[in-house]
Amino acid sequence: MGLTKTIEINPLSCIQPAQGIEICPIDCPGVTEYRVPSSHETNLVYVAPGTIEDLFVHHYQTDQLLVVKGKLVLAVLLNGRYQYIVMSDRHPQVVKIPPGVPHGGLNLGEEPGIAINSVIRHGPAFAKDYQPMPQRIPYDLAYIRMLLATHD
Repeated sequence: MGLTKTIEINPLSCIQPAQGIEICPIDCPGVTEYRVPSSHETNLVYVAPGTIEDLFVHHYQTDQLLVVKGKLVLAVLLNGRYQYIVMSDRHPQVVKIPPGVPHGGLNLGEEPGIAINSVIRHGPAFAKDYQPMPQRIPYDLAYIRMLLATHD
């Protein structure tokens, strides 16, 4: 069975508090925790305001991304077209990107964003995995700004 070339978007569900403890920063009644997906390596990623990343494509790793502070946009290139995914601390979701799928992050806001990347390794780290690829197709920044404006 081969690896799939599609992404998964998994919203995180609310967990009822055992004793009314409120530790989760998102606005979801009864939320006390959410779990980072299991992984081989977990990284905290700081995304400065005004960041427009080039694309990255990983050969032997799956990224599992969760925004824990701020609002970011993930651009994923599938079949020659971008899919833009707004991710924020207000609506927690894990986006899973398998090997071979080009993707990049954008922070068009004025506040920094922080994401957790829970990496699953399918082989040894490959040096080119961390070198940006030039964008053959530019991001549609007007469309991304419209998405951000309509996302609470």
